[in-house]
Amino acid sequence: MHPSAIANYPAGVPREVDPEQYRSLAHLFEESFERYSARPFSVCMERWMSYGELDGSSKALAGWLQAQGLEPGARIAIMLPNVPQFAVTMVGVLRAGYTCVNVNPLYTARELEHQLRDSGATAIVILENFAATLEQVIERTAVRHVVVAAMGDLLGGLYGTWITLAVRHLAKMVPAFKLPLDDGRTVTAFPDVLAQGAGLPLRPDASTLDSVAFLQYTGGTTGLSKGAVLTHRNIVAATMQAEAWFTPALERAGDLSKVNSIAALPLYHIFALTLCLLAIRQGSHLTLIPNPRDIGKFVEVLKKRPFHMLPAVNTLFNALLMHPDFKTIDFSSLFVSQAGGMAASEGTARKWFDATGCPMIEGWGMSETCAIGTNNPVMNKSFTGNIGLPLPGIDIAIKDDEGETLPNGEPGELCIKGPNVMVGYYNQPGETAAAFTADGYMRTGDIAVMQDDGYSRIVDRKKDMILVSGFNVFPNEVENVISLCPGVVECAAVGIPDEKQGEAIKVFVVRADVSVTEDAVLRYCQDQLTGYKRPRQIEFRESLPKTNVGKILRRQLRQGSVA
Repeated sequence: MHPSAIANYPAGVPREVDPEQYRSLAHLFEESFERYSARPFSVCMERWMSYGELDGSSKALAGWLQAQGLEPGARIAIMLPNVPQFAVTMVGVLRAGYTCVNVNPLYTARELEHQLRDSGATAIVILENFAATLEQVIERTAVRHVVVAAMGDLLGGLYGTWITLAVRHLAKMVPAFKLPLDDGRTVTAFPDVLAQGAGLPLRPDASTLDSVAFLQYTGGTTGLSKGAVLTHRNIVAATMQAEAWFTPALERAGDLSKVNSIAALPLYHIFALTLCLLAIRQGSHLTLIPNPRDIGKFVEVLKKRPFHMLPAVNTLFNALLMHPDFKTIDFSSLFVSQAGGMAASEGTARKWFDATGCPMIEGWGMSETCAIGTNNPVMNKSFTGNIGLPLPGIDIAIKDDEGETLPNGEPGELCIKGPNVMVGYYNQPGETAAAFTADGYMRTGDIAVMQDDGYSRIVDRKKDMILVSGFNVFPNEVENVISLCPGVVECAAVGIPDEKQGEAIKVFVVRADVSVTEDAVLRYCQDQLTGYKRPRQIEFRESLPKTNVGKILRRQLRQGSVA
């Protein structure tokens, strides 16, 4: 770690963490379940789940999965929003010795098919709301076992049944679906899995710290997302790094079991997932927000009880600030407002502090680093505008294209090394080799400057990746889709500044037929791309600027759009 970073390290925060104290994530889970059995783990729609219940349900699911005869390390897809079934499934998959493949529930059929085929997933746990999407692609995947969850499954008795029926029949949020049972496939309801699994033995977890725990999919430079291979060691280290960094602020609650962290960001995203694992490690609890886009209901939940940690992207902080009832919330227990996933704006940070008295703490991380990298000290009294110091056990360096470390103050590529950094991309040896320097640092694609005090700030992005509300969008994927739209000759996607989302997507299109309209292109994207990947603007051009070898100059298009 840089000497000046060490000199500015917060008091009481260790310089290193030791993941070797655990055999695997299952070992960490079981230690927590033994210690915290009676404590609350989560609350969703005012229905609570204890650590003891998470232990029992996840053990039953793990036993059921093992009984299906899946090979060790089998990939299990999880396509769930922030409902109690997510933690039960994630913990159960890992306790059974398998690998979690987190899937965005809002994926289109095209996106879902790629991820299932690329990962080789042989089982999936999916909320019934999204099963119609799976129906379109399942026969072209290796999936043999489907577990279908309903919204109210773990919300208890009559209330849970009512919630499920309301979602199905009143809100009409469950499109009709029929999953094929040929070719040896099974389709089982989530409650039936838990009932059957409760009577089954659970074989001892054979995973080690070097086993693969998660395939966390992120944007790919080829236009297809790729799976960052995160081992048990990576995840255990990141959980301990988060604990070391955030505990000084959370201890102000007096008792960590009282700490209430708000899980509004999707748990399939690495940012929220890491904070979920932190809660398990320290025995605190989560408030699950299944639909954070409904800001009115979100505000109502925040008013119900004291909350201590609110992780969010800049977009979500903004949306909360703009709601008329936001000022009626009691912020006296809010100790950490953690900003990540995208750049935090100073304007939003100022408004947030004025409204809550709690400064936004900005950090930086990636899927490839388990969301952990650098962070500002959590006891800060004000917003800094930089990304902070490396967390325990992490080294960062600013390097040039040849991999040489640059002096302080000089911009270069932010590179990172630490026990939380992925081992590579799944079945992508070329991408993996390109991601690391000769001395073992991972290239991040962010251009940063290290200051003399050891703090760093991001100044640009080396890659063309677009960051929409904290989600990575690679232009190639958007371009590949739009290039198949009838009447489109070629296109280029760029990110443009957007006050709400950080960036929005603008696509420049050369068309063969002038009758192709902006509306036609946007309608085509509607069926092929998840919401955050859809362009906000379409601009038609006679031609696109290119290099002498024919590469489209996205940077030139981007600069022209900002000017």
